Amino acid sequence: MITPEYAQLLARYNRWMNEKIYAASEQLNDDERKADRGAFFKSIHFTLNHLMWGDAMWLGRFTKGTALEKTMPTTPVNVDIHADWSELKAARIALDNAVIVWSDHLEDSWLAQDFSWYSGLTKTTRTKPAWLLVAHMFNHQTHHRGQVMTLLSQQKIDVGVTDLMMMPNANPI
Repeated sequence: MITPEYAQLLARYNRWMNEKIYAASEQLNDDERKADRGAFFKSIHFTLNHLMWGDAMWLGRFTKGTALEKTMPTTPVNVDIHADWSELKAARIALDNAVIVWSDHLEDSWLAQDFSWYSGLTKTTRTKPAWLLVAHMFNHQTHHRGQVMTLLSQQKIDVGVTDLMMMPNANPI
């Protein structure tokens, strides 16, 4: 099982890495960011949109019934949430901050419980340990950021250091 402190560390790592990915992506123009590069989600822009969608979906589920849930987009999967780069970037910043606020209020007891949600992908209600789903959300982020980093690398753009231990103000758990 993970701890609230671990989730808080990963929430801050998520924000740090997204800042780096978006800064690197800005070295490309809009057409270059949206070019089909043969990736699973085709382009850098659409992969970042998918990542935004996944984070928003999980955070919306985790915060159901709270004011934070009401700020989450409810678009279906594989929809370009923000076609405009500036809007996508601003939404990413807001979502990263929301993930941090949420993680700062996590409790061991919540992480230890089972969590049920309705999956639009499988059209079923599913139940898994909450800690596992939180770990999944952060793993999903890392997976798709890695895809974007590969696409940027192919364009000769270096994101820089990505190691968790190198994050500024990273405190050991």
